[in-house]
Amino acid sequence: MSAIVLPIEEYRPIPGESGVGCWGIPGAIARSSQMQVVFDRIRRVAPHFRTVLVTGETGTGKELVSRALHELSPATGRLVTLNCSAVVETLFESELFGHVRGAFTGALQDKVGQCEFADGGTLFLDEIGDMPLATQAKLLRVLQNREVQRVGSLSSRQLDLRVVAATNKDLRRAVREHQFREDLYFRLAMVEIQLPALRERAGDWPLLASYFLRQWAGRYGKPVAELSAEAEQVFTLHEWPGNVRELENVLGYACMMCRGDTVEVEDLPSYLLAPLDRPGLGVAVAGVAVAEEAPAGVAMNTLEACEARILRQALHRAGWNQTKAAQALGTTRDRLRYRMKKYQLGKEQFACSEVSYG
Repeated sequence: MSAIVLPIEEYRPIPGESGVGCWGIPGAIARSSQMQVVFDRIRRVAPHFRTVLVTGETGTGKELVSRALHELSPATGRLVTLNCSAVVETLFESELFGHVRGAFTGALQDKVGQCEFADGGTLFLDEIGDMPLATQAKLLRVLQNREVQRVGSLSSRQLDLRVVAATNKDLRRAVREHQFREDLYFRLAMVEIQLPALRERAGDWPLLASYFLRQWAGRYGKPVAELSAEAEQVFTLHEWPGNVRELENVLGYACMMCRGDTVEVEDLPSYLLAPLDRPGLGVAVAGVAVAEEAPAGVAMNTLEACEARILRQALHRAGWNQTKAAQALGTTRDRLRYRMKKYQLGKEQFACSEVSYG
């Protein structure tokens, strides 16, 4: 789970290290202004909603939002989750709406569908964009009429149901491409909650990292308590395409590998320390430590020093072939040359640097 789980009484302002408060909802806390907007919307919507659409990249916490909406609502029933991408298309209607005995081959007894099972509570439809079009039409009727009809049945059952749908797809585009029903989209998106990616949430990853380190350290029975300055630089440069879920898993691995109380660069997964298939220079180097001194006359902050160190190592590995180094870094030769000039990087400067191989 990509969550910071707290007792219900602790969803209140939490003092931050610099005096900045952290607000939470059931299942998560954050410090960034982007997430405060999300939390505020959840609190305002939860007492009244019937349908909510939650959108965002994978790993941003859409299931947590569904749980928070349910727990803060007046619903007395359970929260039921259905992953639409995991259901076989031919059995989708039976899974969602239920069926009666004899409705189709193999229907040996009546079955309660997920809609009925969630009666009085909340139904969370994850990956709603993967729902077949035929099923979408029947779901729309359930949402409009607040009743469900089992497959093979002639009668309907009234429901008291809240529905939260989530997706990492662009449903507006899916509507334009006739892959998602427009009427269902507008029904679901009466309230839309968009979750920002972790890279857009300034100040949140250190808070989350501290929590996850404590969790993993407790689970493994290890004294791990913090990240080294070098590991923090790697985390700052990484774009976190898997968002909070990726951060949690990375810290779980790092805690497992850590030999002391501080996570070092060598404790991190290797993919964080190698060029990634994306533009820019957000990479670090595994196995080689290069002197951090800046060239004479070049003033650098910590992030720039890390970038210069990465550039030097990439160039060294490429035999100072700028084209090969640029390809390894996932950038262009012109951008690489600009940064080499910025940091006054050359073979002579590299030769004077201290290089150690681990």
